[in-house]
Amino acid sequence: MGNERNILVIIPAYNEEGSVGKVVEEVKTYLPEADALVVNDGSTDLTSEKARASRAIVLDLPFNLGIGGAMQAGYKYAFEKGYEIAIQVDGDGQHDPKQIPKLLKVLEEKEADMVVGSRFIGHSEFKSSMMRRVGISILSSVLSMIVGQPITDPTSGFRAANRKAIQLFAYEYPQDYPEPEVLALLHQCHLKMVEAPVGMSERYSGESSITKLRSIYYMVKVLLAIFVDYFKKPPRLEKEGEGC
Repeated sequence: MGNERNILVIIPAYNEEGSVGKVVEEVKTYLPEADALVVNDGSTDLTSEKARASRAIVLDLPFNLGIGGAMQAGYKYAFEKGYEIAIQVDGDGQHDPKQIPKLLKVLEEKEADMVVGSRFIGHSEFKSSMMRRVGISILSSVLSMIVGQPITDPTSGFRAANRKAIQLFAYEYPQDYPEPEVLALLHQCHLKMVEAPVGMSERYSGESSITKLRSIYYMVKVLLAIFVDYFKKPPRLEKEGEGC
């Protein structure tokens, strides 16, 4: 693998030819000891070619699985290759690779299984629509009650996970609304999650798939998914002798 700390940066990308190369370059600049894996989620543009040109490892999925399927593929790769830490950095450029060391520091100091980068801790210049802010606030309140700790940014995909969480996610990972659902899954499996303050940028290119009109629909669907997940039997892991 070639990196002493056994770190893999997973970059899920769907039709991100305009940004994925720059994201990989920034990851290599700010975390040169890590390996970068681009999970090309069935893109129809030049995402795969741009990622390979930036010297990333590329995993080409045969068709679009969505963010949940793409990330689980990345976690499976991380688990099978023996990585100790996996970091999610989206391929659209919103996550600042310069802040990855901050996530790693919190992961180690707090002895957490996952660290989530939050846009809403401390001073933040992040801006979004009123409807989206209301939706995030409701999700935060519900998840905070479920997991028994404050959750400020349940939809953030900027995350760092240790080996135990990698194993869990390789075996079991939410497909529809993975960012908030994963928080309930971690609680269900008695794994520790903490948040760390981060800043996020505008997308380098393209547009978000969640429009203002879809925000309410998204919120209702994700709340239903979280409640269904909460009452499901926790997964039992068979590898490495650990159960959930």
